[in-house]
Amino acid sequence: MLGLRIKEIRQKRKMSQEELSFESELHRTYISDIERGTRNVSIENIEKIAKALDVALKEIMP
Repeated sequence: MLGLRIKEIRQKRKMSQEELSFESELHRTYISDIERGTRNVSIENIEKIAKALDVALKEIMP
């Protein structure tokens, strides 16, 4: 569910996975894995993604 929420917010902001990876300083394939639910993600990386998406952490958490 977390990955789907990140993807939804990213798409609403018209960001590519590559743009999100650049802004969050995470690898693009890592972002892809998170969105597909095939990767566990640390709270630190969730915070980086939230900051890159310009949303509060609570908006990402399912």
